[in-house]
Amino acid sequence: MNFETVHERLSLEELEAFEQKHHMKFPKYYRDFLLKYNGGYPNPSIYKISDDEGASVLNIFYGIGSMNNNLEKIFEFFDDILDMGFVPIASDPGGNQICVEMNEEYYEQIFHWAHDEEYDGMNNMYFLANNINEFLDSLYED
Repeated sequence: MNFETVHERLSLEELEAFEQKHHMKFPKYYRDFLLKYNGGYPNPSIYKISDDEGASVLNIFYGIGSMNNNLEKIFEFFDDILDMGFVPIASDPGGNQICVEMNEEYYEQIFHWAHDEEYDGMNNMYFLANNINEFLDSLYED
């Protein structure tokens, strides 16, 4: 796994301030990911959504800070999935979101949210991995 980091490094203090501001605490593996990379471009970047949906390409992981692709801006656009306990952490070129679950039932699991499907709870959420590390390990090249 290669990772093109395009965002400034994130300190533990900045991460904790972000979590405090948004009244949340990210899962451990995702926190470690943010502290190591703070978003960016993975290579390889293809992931399987499901047998029926096929595959997609991960565009970019969001970071924390003043960059264009930051979590703060993303939070402003995705109230519906945030209300369900999902935090968008990355996107594909079609605007679909890769999310980490913050609620107890699916805590730390990674899902693909298909934005073009009719919004109906979990019907447009596709399980991808048990945590960010497992998801990163599942990425592949064409």
